[in-house]
Amino acid sequence: MTGEPLTADPPRDGGPGRADHSGVMRMSLRDPERFGEIFDAYFAEIHGYAAKRLGPDAASDVAAQTFLEAFRVRARYDASRAAVRTWLYGIATNVISKHRRGEVRGLRARARLGPVQDEAGHADRVDARVSAQGLRGRLAGAIAGLSAGERDVLLLVALADLTHEEVAAALDVPYGTVGSRLSRARKKVREALGGTDPTRDLEDDHG
Repeated sequence: MTGEPLTADPPRDGGPGRADHSGVMRMSLRDPERFGEIFDAYFAEIHGYAAKRLGPDAASDVAAQTFLEAFRVRARYDASRAAVRTWLYGIATNVISKHRRGEVRGLRARARLGPVQDEAGHADRVDARVSAQGLRGRLAGAIAGLSAGERDVLLLVALADLTHEEVAAALDVPYGTVGSRLSRARKKVREALGGTDPTRDLEDDHG
């Protein structure tokens, strides 16, 4: 089925050339099958984010719940507040919040595993560093020690490559709250790691 032309997303919400799916969201209210385009465009990305936070076993369930919830509440989507991608990350974070204990347990377990072996090529190393398995050693332990709000902000920035404005929209919190939580999170990570902040490297590699 053909629909109205799509326009470019706002900057940093998907990069150059990515379609703006806000129009598809509107059309899905009349034609629910159009929501399949949202699923096709973003499921892999949301699944990947869930895997980085909770591991592969929980990722499929979290991603499926995210899109079921997004479909259920799609009439509430407000394109003036956030692009579809950002909105979905907010829903995914809410779903992940139901797995807080499991996430912390997983991070602490990965802290005991030690760092990822640096044996593969550069591309493979970068992929490992931003995967759930890559959050190992002291970094995983440091992230486990953050509050839920600090961890959400830090990982949305470092792993999902959201701007501060996008994180604020995704979590429905003031812009200043994002900055303060991120500052506290990075301070705690630096202190836990003896003065270094590898989460900035995660941002650089993932961006």
